[in-house]
Amino acid sequence: MGWGAERWRLYRLIGSEALRAVRGGLARVGARPDILARARVTGLVIAPQDLRTSDATFADDIYAGLFVFAGRSLSVNGRSPFDYAPPSPEWAGELYGFGWLRHLRAADTALARANARAFVADFIAGRGEDAFARPTPVAARRLISFLCQSPLLLEGADHAFYETFLKSLGRAARDLERDLRRTGVPQTRLIAAMALTYAGLCCEGIEAILKRSTRVLSRELDRQILADGGHLSRDPRFAMELLLDLLPLRQSFLSRGVDPPEALLRAIDRMLPLLRLLRHGDASLSHFNGMGATAADHLATLLIYDGAQGKPMMHAPRSGYERLEAGRIVLIADVGAPPPMVASAQAGAGCLSFEMSSGPQRIVVNCGLPASGPELRRVARSTAAHSTAGVADTSSCHFLAGGAWWGEARAIDWLAQRIGPVILSGPRNVRSERTRGADAEVLAARHDGYVSGFGLVHERRWRLLTDGQTLQGEDAFVREGRKEKGRQREHEVAVRFHLHPGIAVRGRSGDGLELATPQGEVWQFGVESDDNAVDVAIEESVYFAGLTGARRTDQIVVYLTVGSGARLRWRFERVEATPH
Repeated sequence: MGWGAERWRLYRLIGSEALRAVRGGLARVGARPDILARARVTGLVIAPQDLRTSDATFADDIYAGLFVFAGRSLSVNGRSPFDYAPPSPEWAGELYGFGWLRHLRAADTALARANARAFVADFIAGRGEDAFARPTPVAARRLISFLCQSPLLLEGADHAFYETFLKSLGRAARDLERDLRRTGVPQTRLIAAMALTYAGLCCEGIEAILKRSTRVLSRELDRQILADGGHLSRDPRFAMELLLDLLPLRQSFLSRGVDPPEALLRAIDRMLPLLRLLRHGDASLSHFNGMGATAADHLATLLIYDGAQGKPMMHAPRSGYERLEAGRIVLIADVGAPPPMVASAQAGAGCLSFEMSSGPQRIVVNCGLPASGPELRRVARSTAAHSTAGVADTSSCHFLAGGAWWGEARAIDWLAQRIGPVILSGPRNVRSERTRGADAEVLAARHDGYVSGFGLVHERRWRLLTDGQTLQGEDAFVREGRKEKGRQREHEVAVRFHLHPGIAVRGRSGDGLELATPQGEVWQFGVESDDNAVDVAIEESVYFAGLTGARRTDQIVVYLTVGSGARLRWRFERVEATPH
């Protein structure tokens, strides 16, 4: 990171977070007592439904001492999983969040119930690392999981476990109440408020928290859920997980005879149609801004609640996503600016990237976010991991990363622990426009993410023919900003099209490449430029979003050199249809 506006922006961010930390410390000294300071949970009234599907065979893995979370596994050899160092932070979040209890509940055996109580008792007794258990999102998930799975934990339990379990619920609610006032990350505030609302509805003795938590939840939903149904973070995965909790929360209000807040009802109604916009024919979501592998069963469960009768929305201008359809072809594009900095810890530098599918088969994809691994996640968020254009092997967004000198590096590490690896800078001016002609639907967009470093604006145009056989595209690189004296500096541009692992590149066919799908379709990719020489290469790529983990795949990369400007035309054309 060089000296300049971006570095000063980083310093301002460090200063604002330091000020927030100081204010939080002063608030703890002079704040009025927490609502739950002396309250205690005396019983449970309801157990919310858990919409996440469960797999009873997971109980068999636990009996064998195998814990598989976030793409990593750990064999405990008869000991508690809390006695081991987690294979990754994401694995630890899954373990300490206890969402996996639902799999033991699905087994529906006395042994599964006994095992579940033993693991929960280990945790309550203090086994494990507080550093992994204490983060607010993990604590909120754990509280919701304990409430949802309370029938599993309490059936056949003795009185001592029952009392200990209730105390742990009260302690968790008190911790979250304090966290709610301290965090500056929008997603964290929303999750904490939701968990506290669950607690206020489900627990006897702490009902007093319900009014405050419902008020905060309503405020955060109105702030964070955009008018077209997207979340402020632009993260489809976060939106899907949020809905899996909001729908049972709505039912919990009704079960207690309390009217759900209007903000909750509005959020649910807006969010469900957006998931359909992002959904491909293979029943999974597009890989934008934090989305990895889709739990197709979870998505199918959510869409049952959508009253749109299977018709996806096509246009989400506030969220920055667009959908084109013709015949079997679906194209979904990211035409939005990066989310606000504090909400961007999962967002990628994929402006003007797209995914294309034909029926149930993905053809062009983004790499997607891996389940775990900080280094891999950094790679997956780069522009090069998206089906869009990159200039001089750089990303259109700059992420919070290590500093140049020791003090700065420590400050950045402290900042990243508080707000995550956020986007420091990226495209500010992103515009898009849709038009419909007699024979095609056209989407055009542009972004200025490369203006400050290279003086280039990237423009992209997709033209999907109504016959459902051809997608035509055009990329233009336009000079903008300060003019250089003398010879215009040239930059190498790489336009990437990552292919799904199921796509086979048969080789060159005339001026293009021939691609084959497992269903028997054959597609031809072609590219041309009037003013610039182009080089088309097939290079290795990685598909991080596979259900079984990362998979090797191919990418088509078109290289060209841009001086005063350049324009590139490309197309995907189906030359052989799926056999009937």
